Amino acid sequence: MKKQILNNNLPLNPLKGTLATHKCLRRSHQKPLQGFGVKDSTLNRLHYLFLIIFFSGFIQIANAQSEKLSLSLDEVVRIASKSSLDAFRYKNMYLSSYWEYRYYKADKLPSLSMSATPLDFNHYRKREYNFQTNEDQYVLRDYINSDVALKLNQNIGLTGGSLFLSSELGMVKNMGGDQVTSYQATPVSIGYSQSLNGYNALRWQSKIEPVKYDKAKKTFIQSQETLAMKSTAMFFDLVEAQIQLKIAQNNMSNADTLYKIGKGRFQVGTVTQDELLNLELNQLNSQQALNSAKLEVTRAQSGLNSYLMMDKKSQIDCKVPSEIPTLQIMADHALDLALKNNPEILDQQQQMLEQDQQVAQARSESGLNTTVFAMYGLNQSAENFDRVYDQPDQSQRVQVGFNIPLVDWGRRKGKLMMAESTREVANARIKQSRIDFEQNIFQSVMEFNLQAEQVRNAAKADTVAQKGYDVTFQRFLIGKVDVTKLNIARTDRESARKAYISAVKTYWSYYYQLRMLTLFDFIKNEDLTAEYDKIIQN
Repeated sequence: MKKQILNNNLPLNPLKGTLATHKCLRRSHQKPLQGFGVKDSTLNRLHYLFLIIFFSGFIQIANAQSEKLSLSLDEVVRIASKSSLDAFRYKNMYLSSYWEYRYYKADKLPSLSMSATPLDFNHYRKREYNFQTNEDQYVLRDYINSDVALKLNQNIGLTGGSLFLSSELGMVKNMGGDQVTSYQATPVSIGYSQSLNGYNALRWQSKIEPVKYDKAKKTFIQSQETLAMKSTAMFFDLVEAQIQLKIAQNNMSNADTLYKIGKGRFQVGTVTQDELLNLELNQLNSQQALNSAKLEVTRAQSGLNSYLMMDKKSQIDCKVPSEIPTLQIMADHALDLALKNNPEILDQQQQMLEQDQQVAQARSESGLNTTVFAMYGLNQSAENFDRVYDQPDQSQRVQVGFNIPLVDWGRRKGKLMMAESTREVANARIKQSRIDFEQNIFQSVMEFNLQAEQVRNAAKADTVAQKGYDVTFQRFLIGKVDVTKLNIARTDRESARKAYISAVKTYWSYYYQLRMLTLFDFIKNEDLTAEYDKIIQN
């Protein structure tokens, strides 16, 4: 803040400069204020009030410029799951699958539609035969048409057919000659359409769509664990950078101290010139390492702030997990959970169903293709609208059609064989994916169980290395060890500290990876879930 004050040409001491300014103001305005009856005590109270307001705002600005937060790994993961861009993307991917499933459910329900042509004016010439003159003539015609229809349609999932119920009303008015108006009404008609080729698209949809939606829900939960893995990696990147900065600051301080001591000992002859040059080189290297560490902290901090959608000026002090859960996971148990919960298993099931669907469709097109259409209704026409619904006549329609392939040069058979071959390839690929998936589960469990021991060993090594450096440093101060041994101890301390942080990072990465594969919380011993209703409502 001192640098900012100097850049604004303000006095280095804000309080002193502000008081001096107000004393000048009081002297210059004392007489006019007294003329209005303002006393010195009142003026002093105004001065103090102004100072309080000024410094309150000054403190708020300083806090806003560098907001500091102390966050643990769980808190970073929780913020990322709510605020990050990945969380927004995963949420909308789930919503897209949800509305796709809703469309499928709605397609199974009755649908009511209305179609209407309020006005259709037609002015044209029509070719007609004149029986009196025994010749064709073009006659000018003027018509106004109007019609409206309601249709209720219901798909039958059991058979794959379609049942409909409709009602229609139409009017036509001849604008030429006697201008006769005619009405026609179909109060009610019911019909059914069915394909008899053996392929039922609705039945296949009822098998595939629920699997797709279950996979979408599981995928959303899995995406949260993927997000946690990414948050963990960025969290520990910042942890490593901050620890490296502390090491660099400590090394810089020690290098300065050792160089000063070395110069004193060099003058009395207890330190050689090459040892003094080595100390000076360590000081220069420590300064470079400190600058590099500061840049790395800035980079890691900016990356985490951006991912968490936080203000770029926020400074996060990462709290390294001091303890790890005492977990030993059984591979068979993890595999059972993965086979039950992992969306990859549902994806394999969906692929097999889709391959069977394509084979069934190709087989239906290779043989006799028959369709049946039947309709029954009531119909009446009249010149007056009042009588268009009186005593309607019956109307029926039955239509049977078929398509038999006679000569297609093997196209339909080739399409069927291609679909069956594609299904065999897909089944083989799915079986291989299942084997790889199971091996990945066993490998992940083994790595996780071993990593806990790695963390404990790394923690002990870190403690031992720190104590060893402290002892070596004290012995160097009293001249018992040389610079080379001190540098070795410092290198061992830094390596041990980095190895410990890396071991903790790997442990939590393995843990979230297992959660992602099994969708199971091994600490709470329960399946991972999501609040789907809140996601849809929001």
